[in-house]
Amino acid sequence: MGDHKEQPLRVGAAVRRRRRSLDLTLAVVAERSGLSVPFLSQIENDRARPSTGSLEKVADALRTTAVELLAAADPACSVDVVRAEIAEAGPGPRSRSLVRGHHQMHASEFTGDHEAGREFQYRNDQLMYVADGAVEIEAEGRAYRLGRGDTLYLTGGVRHRWRATVPDTRIVVVAVAEHIEAVRDRKR
Repeated sequence: MGDHKEQPLRVGAAVRRRRRSLDLTLAVVAERSGLSVPFLSQIENDRARPSTGSLEKVADALRTTAVELLAAADPACSVDVVRAEIAEAGPGPRSRSLVRGHHQMHASEFTGDHEAGREFQYRNDQLMYVADGAVEIEAEGRAYRLGRGDTLYLTGGVRHRWRATVPDTRIVVVAVAEHIEAVRDRKR
């Protein structure tokens, strides 16, 4: 009761909107992602449902994240429950969106390690909370070690990377969504 209707997310329109906002052709996105133009067209028209790996390739080609594309895919609800998926448990890194729909914020949970060399830079502010384990975050030329219960706040535009330093680390990242114009010119 109170759960959002369980239907597969349709990411096609979100992919198309993002591609068009960047003034990119399907051919450019295909070249950047390594996926074919026909497959990308099928994704945009919701005739194909991309795997997690394919969606991440598309997101990287569009300079966004798979989580953002998924967040933009589902219509907004005033109340929504996102249930923990027991089937997600297992070895290896995992991520899941904690918020569905096109909202003013997004939240994701990351479990395990991920590509430690990958650098992130979000347009708007974000908060990283260590639910379990420990991480090392590099931001603004400094390294920060965080343990269970610690948080790190990053203002929009800060380049950063992170890595889990303990197995089965869980991090929750809450951020103002990329489509929100929350950042004003900061005087430095």
